[in-house]
Amino acid sequence: MNKQPFKSGFVAIIGRPNVGKSTLLNRFVGQKIAIMSDKAQTTRNKIQGVLTDEDAQLVFIDTPGIHKPKHALGDFMVNTAYSALKGVDAILVVVNAAEKIGPGDRTVLERVKNVSVPVFLLVNKIDLVSPDDVLPIIESYTNNYQFDQVFPISALQGNNVPELIATLKDTMPEGPQYYPANQVMDHPEYFVVAEFIREKILLLTKEEIPHSVAVQVQSMQRNENDKIEVQATIIVERKSQKGIIIGAGGQMIKKIGQLARRDIEALLDDKVYLDLWVKVQKNWRDRQTNLNDFGYKPDNY
Repeated sequence: MNKQPFKSGFVAIIGRPNVGKSTLLNRFVGQKIAIMSDKAQTTRNKIQGVLTDEDAQLVFIDTPGIHKPKHALGDFMVNTAYSALKGVDAILVVVNAAEKIGPGDRTVLERVKNVSVPVFLLVNKIDLVSPDDVLPIIESYTNNYQFDQVFPISALQGNNVPELIATLKDTMPEGPQYYPANQVMDHPEYFVVAEFIREKILLLTKEEIPHSVAVQVQSMQRNENDKIEVQATIIVERKSQKGIIIGAGGQMIKKIGQLARRDIEALLDDKVYLDLWVKVQKNWRDRQTNLNDFGYKPDNY
C-alpha cells in the first residue's frame, strides 16, 4: 500500500482586533504560545505556530488585528498583518459571531478578495450566540464575498476545529517538513516570556496602560538555586504609568510577576525566578529606534 505523500504549507490567520485569532492559534498547536486578552490589538508581531502529524505540517501565522493606525507601532502592526498574506497556501479570515459585520471586517475581506489561494471564513465564538443565529450571520458575509469554505467554530471550546484542520491538510501542497516535529513555534523562548509578562499587564491594568507598554527580556539563565532567572524590563511612556505598574507598596508589579511566572514555568517546564523592572521611555511607540529595540522591526515583515 502506497504511503500518502507528506503535505505542508503556511496558513495566515487574519481579522480585525479581538476576534479570537490568538486563541485559535493556541488551539491549533495544543498549548499556549500566543497571548490572549479582551483588549484590542493584543498581538503586535507575527507569530508562527506549528502543527505536525505523520502526514502533514501546518504552519499557522497569527497576525495583529487590522485597525486604523494612530502611531508608528500601529503602522508596523498593520503592515505585519498584511505581509503575512504573501506566500501562504491558505488564508483564514476570522470574524466574531457575537458582533455584526463591521468596517474592520470589510477592510479585511476586501484585502483578500483577489488572492490566488483558498480563503476560508471562520465564524468564531459560536458558543456566545444561539444556534438559530449562526446561519444568518454566515449569510451576512457570504452574500457579498466568495469563500472556498465556511466554518462556524469556537476557538475557546474547539467546536469544528478538527474538521477545519482536516480540510486544511487536504488543501496543502506536497512539501517538506519545515520544522522539527516537536517544535510548536518559530519565536525564541525569550520572546514568548516577554509576551506572557505583557499579557498579565493587559489583564490587570486598564485605559491607556495596555497600549503604552513594551517588555524586554534582558537575560534568562540558571542561577545558583537551580532556578531559571529571568531579568525583564517593562517599558512605559510616562512616569504616572510607571507608578500604576508598580502599584501601592509594589503590589501591582508583584501580582504581574506572580501570574506571569506560572505561565513561564509551564512554558519552560522548570522553576523560574522572575525579576521585573519598570523604565520610562517617552513616546516609544512613535520612535523607530525604540520600536527596533523592543522587537517591532520592519524587517520582521
